[in-house]
Amino acid sequence: MSASIDIRLNRQTKTYNENDIIQGTVIISTPTSFKHNGITITVDGSVQLHLSGKSVGVFEAFYNSTKPVTLINQTIELAKPGQMPSLKTEIPFQVQLKGRPNKPLYETYHGVFVNIQYFLRVDVKRTFLSKDMSKQIEFNIEYGPEHDLAAEKAITKPAAFEVTSESIKTIQNKIDVPKFKITGNLDSLCCVITKPFSGELVVEESELPIKSIEVQLLRVETCGCAEGFSRDSTEIQNIQIGDGNVARKIPVPIWMLFPRTFTCPTLLTVNFKIEFEISIVLVFEDDRMISENFPLRLSRY
Repeated sequence: MSASIDIRLNRQTKTYNENDIIQGTVIISTPTSFKHNGITITVDGSVQLHLSGKSVGVFEAFYNSTKPVTLINQTIELAKPGQMPSLKTEIPFQVQLKGRPNKPLYETYHGVFVNIQYFLRVDVKRTFLSKDMSKQIEFNIEYGPEHDLAAEKAITKPAAFEVTSESIKTIQNKIDVPKFKITGNLDSLCCVITKPFSGELVVEESELPIKSIEVQLLRVETCGCAEGFSRDSTEIQNIQIGDGNVARKIPVPIWMLFPRTFTCPTLLTVNFKIEFEISIVLVFEDDRMISENFPLRLSRY
């Protein structure tokens, strides 16, 4: 059996606010004792920006603007050089989550072209002939009630919509759209991220039979700088709310939960933006698709 290292946090959710103190234990198990040159724990948080394939080579300035943005990076010494005894050793630790001056800790977010992630890493420095030991785990950051970026609370902003074959022809310049009309109401386009997105939809008429009605949640990620930017929309999740040729003039409920870490409060900064949209998609029996998009603003509170 070789030596192993593990990190256990006191908070099972692994979710914290800025200025919280992370407490936990580093557990080192080894069948035989060994010498080490010190044990450290590092908190690292950053924004990783990536270019989509369509943007590479278009704006050379992107290469400077897509460098990682460091949000937090601090290292604490847990043990000075010495001897690690055999069997199991537990070393308690605590680290305060404090960002850099004028650089808040953004919420954890796993996207396609923008990623905001936070890690705890323990390093055990070994002697010259032995391999160093390391262990890393990810934890999550959420905005607290007092956070500056959460000052703008979510205010209910209902939206009624009507989509017809005539409106689609006008906007998309299509001449082969079958005659149809759908109406509906979205309870709010400003949403609290912990509460469901809701509303209803009514198929008033449709010349062709309907195959499916779907609600898509989209992420709109922007990376760039003053010289240019790359803006890409990708799907997060797709929920079917109607299967087959749904009855006419009957309200179809819309109900969707925002997935954790794949969404975050709407974030607009100098180097990047994270925004979201809802798309109502109508699929006809011949697989032709009609969609209507609505921009969302997400907030933690």
